[in-house]
Parts: sequence; structure tokens; C-alpha cells
Amino acid sequence: MQKSKMIAFVFALGLMLAVPRMAAAHCQVPCGIYDDYARVVSMLEDVATIKKAVKVLGQLADKTDVQSKQQFVRWVNTKELHAQRIISSISDYFLTQRVKAKQADYGQRLKDHHAVIVGAMKAKQNASMAPAEDLEKAVNVLIKYYPEHTH
Repeated sequence: MQKSKMIAFVFALGLMLAVPRMAAAHCQVPCGIYDDYARVVSMLEDVATIKKAVKVLGQLADKTDVQSKQQFVRWVNTKELHAQRIISSISDYFLTQRVKAKQADYGQRLKDHHAVIVGAMKAKQNASMAPAEDLEKAVNVLIKYYPEHTH
């Protein structure tokens, strides 16, 4: 490769890595395609995964073989991933698109959505079932704002 092409390639690569990418949140483009109830159900699936992870972590905690240790790490990572998905869904979607200052119950909506974020954070930080159950309760509160619609 010629020196000038190599310099151009390195520059382009560096530029691609340096420029921040837009978040993959739905939706910061006003597409009009929303299924808020489905998002709440998806968060409840994330909670179910977190609860299963906590259960399996408890089963693996005393095992010392390499396979069990490897599975333990994978379940910790899974728990963290699903908690983060909930946090992202609330902050990148609901708080940017669905909770609006003009709503009469704006303050309560903020509190209820914030409770989900805090619950997910606590589920990440802990390996016991209580934070996961608290998170599930907090997510279930959101159903009153986003009921299932029959089409």
C-alpha cells in the first residue's frame, strides 16, 4: 500500500473511532411507530432473566470447578446486561419520548420511571432476589401508563 493511501486509511479509521455514534434508542426520529406496552413487557422479560440469573448464581456460588466458575461469570454478565437494557429503555425511550412536562401527572410519572432505573441499578449491584423483585414491582407500575392496546 502506498504511503499516502496508508495515511488516508489510518486517518479515516481514527476519525471513525473518534466520532461518537448515535444511540440505537427507539426513537429519536419522529417515526410515529410506538408500542409502549410491548416495551414494558420486554422490560418484564429482562426482569425474569435477572431473577433467573440470581437463582443460578446462588446455585453456582459454592462450586469450584472451572466450568461452574465460567458459568457464574456468564450469569453475572447476563444479569448486568439485562439490567442495563432496562435502564436504557427508560432513559433513552420513555424519558425522552413518553414522559412530558405537560402531562398532569408528570411528577408521579418521573418518580415511577426513576424507580425503575434505581431498581435496575440495585439489581446490577446485588446478587439477591429482593432487588430483582423490587425491580419487577417498579416495572409493573408502568403498565398503568402504557396499557395493552388491541388493534
